Amino acid sequence: MIRDVAGSYRRALQCTVQHYCGWQPSSAEIDALKAEGSWNNDWDASLELLRRHGTDLPDRAALIDVFSAFYFGGDPEGDPSQWTGFIGDEPLLVDASFFATLTQRKLRWGFVSGAEPPSARFVLEQRLGLVDPPLIAMGDAPDKPDPKGLIHLAKALGAEGKEAQVAYLGDTVADVHTVMKARESWPEQTFISLAVVPPHLQTAEQAPARRIYEQRLQEAGADRVLRNTAAVLSWEGAAA
Repeated sequence: MIRDVAGSYRRALQCTVQHYCGWQPSSAEIDALKAEGSWNNDWDASLELLRRHGTDLPDRAALIDVFSAFYFGGDPEGDPSQWTGFIGDEPLLVDASFFATLTQRKLRWGFVSGAEPPSARFVLEQRLGLVDPPLIAMGDAPDKPDPKGLIHLAKALGAEGKEAQVAYLGDTVADVHTVMKARESWPEQTFISLAVVPPHLQTAEQAPARRIYEQRLQEAGADRVLRNTAAVLSWEGAAA
């Protein structure tokens, strides 16, 4: 996890649902839905929340347009400097030096993201300054928890056999399930699930909710729950 999406993707999800039915799901309600492990795609999560609220479901393409208007506030394929949406409210959780350190330790890295390609590229290339980073974004592979994207990236980075560990860090149950399914699909390869609790649950006031979230990640199969993304550098698997 490299950015805090509480004020962007999650906010767009809340506003999209509210746009159609007048009800805005709480952060806790979104967390509970995500904990089921099947709603990594925020468009589908929006539709599911509407369905559970008893609202007649809109056309999916129309909902995507509404969501994008909130999130991008402009043409997703257009000039990012013209975007006025919530994407501008995404604090970064790491900087370029994080990836430089991974490279110095001879660790290969890449991204499997459920975000739209313009959003993912904007963060990775323009905000973090990464040059042509290995990326599997929305549309490049089936949505998580389908493991095809993770497996494709692992192979592209040169993983082969038990000795080449593939660690995947995510902040949702779907991310953990992706690793579990990758193990089933490619049993000859070692996959490790690293998990982290999203920033909106890392305040003192949210301590009880954080513990519940961590428990759900562990129950899903996470091998290690880290305190934050930067803690990957002190995890023994990333040692020099």
